[in-house]
Amino acid sequence: MGNVDVFMVNGNNIAVIGGGAAGFFAAISCKAHHPQTKVSIYEKSDKLLSKVKISGGGRCNVTNACFTISKLAKNYPRGGKELKNAFTCFSTNDTVKWFESRGVKLKAEEDNRIFPVTDSSQTIINCLMHETEKLGISLQLKQALMDVEKDPDGFKLIFSDRIVRADKVIIASGGSPKREGLAWLEKSGHAIEKPVPSLFTFNMPGEQITSLRGISVGNVNVRVSGITLQSDGPLLITHWGMSGPVILKLSAWGARILNALNYQFSIRVNWLGNWNEDRARSELIGETALHPKRKVGNTESFKLPHRLYLFLMNKTGINPDTELGEMGKKNQNRLLNTILNDEYKVEGKTTFKEEFVTCGGVSLNNVSMHTMESKVCPGMFFAGEVLDIDGVTGGFNFQAAWTTGFIAGKLGSASDR
Repeated sequence: MGNVDVFMVNGNNIAVIGGGAAGFFAAISCKAHHPQTKVSIYEKSDKLLSKVKISGGGRCNVTNACFTISKLAKNYPRGGKELKNAFTCFSTNDTVKWFESRGVKLKAEEDNRIFPVTDSSQTIINCLMHETEKLGISLQLKQALMDVEKDPDGFKLIFSDRIVRADKVIIASGGSPKREGLAWLEKSGHAIEKPVPSLFTFNMPGEQITSLRGISVGNVNVRVSGITLQSDGPLLITHWGMSGPVILKLSAWGARILNALNYQFSIRVNWLGNWNEDRARSELIGETALHPKRKVGNTESFKLPHRLYLFLMNKTGINPDTELGEMGKKNQNRLLNTILNDEYKVEGKTTFKEEFVTCGGVSLNNVSMHTMESKVCPGMFFAGEVLDIDGVTGGFNFQAAWTTGFIAGKLGSASDR
C-alpha cells in the first residue's frame, strides 16, 4: 500500500462509514448520546447526502404518515419483522418530531408520504448539515474504505492514503449492487445476503400499450403469471412499459423471484382493481338495460381513462360504435376478460428514477436489532441499506435509515441483551 499516515486519536474515537442519510443520523445520534466522543464521517465520494438530494423528485420523501408500528413493519419485504422492535425505539412519529423540533416543517400528502413544506430536499440536507456542524462532527470526503481490521485496541480503518484508528465503527455505507462490494464485510465474518435490485419499473418493449404513455389509473391489481405475487395501487403507463406504486411494490416484494426469472415474465392486470367478474358484469348489464342505444365506447360502467378504454376495446376487437343493446353476451365476455385479466409480457427492468435500492446486504442474523451491533464483530455497528432491509416506495427506506442510524449511534452493547 506504500507509505501511509497513521492517525491516532486519544479517548473515544467513533468512525462512521458513509455520508448518506443513515450515516449522518448515526453520527448525530452518537454525538448526542455520547458528547465526549470524537465522531467522524468518512464518505468515499466528494458529495454528502446525495440520495437525500434526489429523493422524491428533489423534494425528499422523509418518511410516511404510518404511525402504527405493526402496520409500518408490513411495508418492508425484508426486515419488517426485525424492525418491529427497532421502531419502538425510533419510529415515524419520532422522525417527524426530530425534524420539526429543528425548524423543519413537514406535511403529509394524500398518499401518506411526508415531505418538507418547502418541497425541497435541500431543507433536509441543511438541517442535517447544521446539526453535524453544531455537534462538531468531522466530515471526511473522498475517503473510500479499503478494509477494516479488528484488534485488541479497537479497529484499524485502511484507506488508500492513511490508516485511522477507531474505538468503534458504524457501517452505513449503503447498498451495493454486487456482492463483491460487500466482500470486506464478508471477510470480517458476516454473512451476506445476495444483493439484487428492488424498486424498479417494468420494461415492455413489445407491447403497444406504451403508446398510452402518461396515462395513470388510480387503483389496479397486478399479478405475476404463474406465481403467487400480486399488488394493488396506482399504475402509470410509460414510454418503456409500466411504473407507479403498484409496480414498484410488486418489484420490491418480488425482488428475488423476478431476479431469478431474469426479468422475463408475464403479468395480468385487473384495470378495475378489486372488482370481480360478477360486479363488472352487473355494472355493464345494468347500464345496458338503462341505455341500450348508448355506444359501447361511451359506457360509464368502468370509469377508466377514455384512451385506455378504447385501447382495450381495440385489443378485444370490439367496435366502439356498437350499441350496448347490440353487444351480445360473447362480446361482453371478451371485453370483461380483457379489462379484468389483461396480459402483458415484461422483458427487463428500469431503475426507478435515480433512486437505486437493493435487497440484500449484511444478514440480520448477524446483528442485534436492539443495538445494531454486530454479533460476530463486537464494536462494529450497522445502519441503513448495508443491512438486508428494504422497504416499498413511500418514505419507508428513509425511515429505516433514521431508525437504524439512531439506534446504532447509541453504541449499546449486544451483550447487554
